[in-house]
Amino acid sequence: MTLPPDSIIGELYLVTRLVIAALLGGLVGFERERSHKMAGLRTHMLVCVGAAMFTVISVEGFLGWVGNSAFDPSRIISNIVVGIGFIGAGAILRRNSRVEGITTAASLWTVAAIGIAVGLGFYGLALYGAVIVYFILYLVRQLEYRFQVSEDKEQRADEE
Repeated sequence: MTLPPDSIIGELYLVTRLVIAALLGGLVGFERERSHKMAGLRTHMLVCVGAAMFTVISVEGFLGWVGNSAFDPSRIISNIVVGIGFIGAGAILRRNSRVEGITTAASLWTVAAIGIAVGLGFYGLALYGAVIVYFILYLVRQLEYRFQVSEDKEQRADEE
């Protein structure tokens, strides 16, 4: 739905997209915050809102240019992906023989996709994506922990 951004209804519609992006990014960021990861609630919310804002700008802001020139709004979206990859790389650390932060980097990258979906107006896709990501981060971590604990118990029993 395209509305003139200079109308009050158009502005509210665009702001609603950003609020939805903040809430969905916050859902994923909440789990990262609870897990005491370096990129938590605020980081995920900011990435999701920023991605949504860039997407809204690329889609709504250049409507007059599409078809009249070589302008391609999808280039902005592809640059979001590259930029978030750069930020995510900064979240990855090597400690001794372990690499940490890969899941956080992946969640930032995915939250950018959620923001892009909101920016394009694909609210259902964004909502389902955020819920799926949250459950992957939370429930799969619980499963990993349980299997790791049981493996540790079995290994100690074998050693005795």
